[in-house]
Amino acid sequence: MHPTSPSITVVGAGIVGCCIALALRKRGATVTLIDREGPASGCSYGNSGAISESSVAPLAMPGVLASVPKMLRDKDGPLHLPLAYLPTAAPWLARFVLSATPRRVERAATALAAMHKGAIDKHAALTREVGVPELFLQRGHLHLYRDASALDDDAAAWRMRERFGFRFERLDRAGIEALEPNIAAHYTSAMYLTDHATILNPARYTQAIADAFVARGGVLARDEIRGIAHRGAQWTLSGTQDKYAADHVIVAAGAWSRKLLDPLGIALPLESQRGYHVQFNGTRGVVSRTVVLTDRKIFVTPMEEGLRVGGTVEIAGLTRAPDMRRFDGLAAIARDTFEGLSSATTTSWMCHRPCMPDSVPVVGAAKGHPGLWLAVGHGHLGLTDSVNTADQIADALLS
Repeated sequence: MHPTSPSITVVGAGIVGCCIALALRKRGATVTLIDREGPASGCSYGNSGAISESSVAPLAMPGVLASVPKMLRDKDGPLHLPLAYLPTAAPWLARFVLSATPRRVERAATALAAMHKGAIDKHAALTREVGVPELFLQRGHLHLYRDASALDDDAAAWRMRERFGFRFERLDRAGIEALEPNIAAHYTSAMYLTDHATILNPARYTQAIADAFVARGGVLARDEIRGIAHRGAQWTLSGTQDKYAADHVIVAAGAWSRKLLDPLGIALPLESQRGYHVQFNGTRGVVSRTVVLTDRKIFVTPMEEGLRVGGTVEIAGLTRAPDMRRFDGLAAIARDTFEGLSSATTTSWMCHRPCMPDSVPVVGAAKGHPGLWLAVGHGHLGLTDSVNTADQIADALLS
């Protein structure tokens, strides 16, 4: 037990919040974890399960920026921004563009590499600790390209991975077929990250972490926190069901974090990048590892319950209903790319990825607000970075 045993409230029970709560409880803190819908109800429910240490290239790369106008005009493309949402998104987009300078890209990549370091081994250990080792699959990630020219167009990102010490193999069509024989012939080149890993059920993994937290004496509450304030020596949290007090508050509420932080004068440039998935239920053996369709910005994963096809970026805020065309598009792409899906039933889902313009999450103490901590903005890499984020917060808070 930590000698002072501070009381801590974590707001948000996604994979990041659950890992933080467990890490703090293991070190002896008195911890309450609060979420309006319970563990794994947001991105941690339906993400693609990739543990990707080598994803050091931020989204705002010069090559990506050049393709943005074309993608925005394509309503069915991998990036979509409804015209009506453009005025709201404009400040974030401006910051996104400014993040694409070589100096800022290098700074972001360095920060991401540090955040990702050791993530694969740490998740392997955590799945064993919380009793779900069968969810950890380490068979690499296979990034597919239409042809060698398309792969060469992506050379900057692969050079960046190599510069940060990551190793990969370049494959031709025969190499692709040796690993994944059910992939359509129009993908003829690939990069294979042999050591990367996948969580085969992110929701069950997150729930297992939450269960381990409770088993260690942590308190899990289902409530919607509407506001936080610093009063006297403590923080108070106002929920729809109850009020709470704590020495420290950690905001890990994903894309909804700004609703709590804006009233405190903490202006994070946080935007929801809405992601979609279609799951082909009951399918087995279509792919045996995470497969990335680079031209479509889609991850394909062999989940426990079937084949999950997820991806795309839609910048449309927190309240707009899902765009059904994006579900249809994902299903069509999957059926065009993989054998064995024609008769499978599907389920669909949408999430709100909390994204910063430079792709770097905000982790640590909130400046000017003693006792307030942030774990926000993990974007597409919340699963990858959850354990390291938890360790970083726990080290700083309990040092």
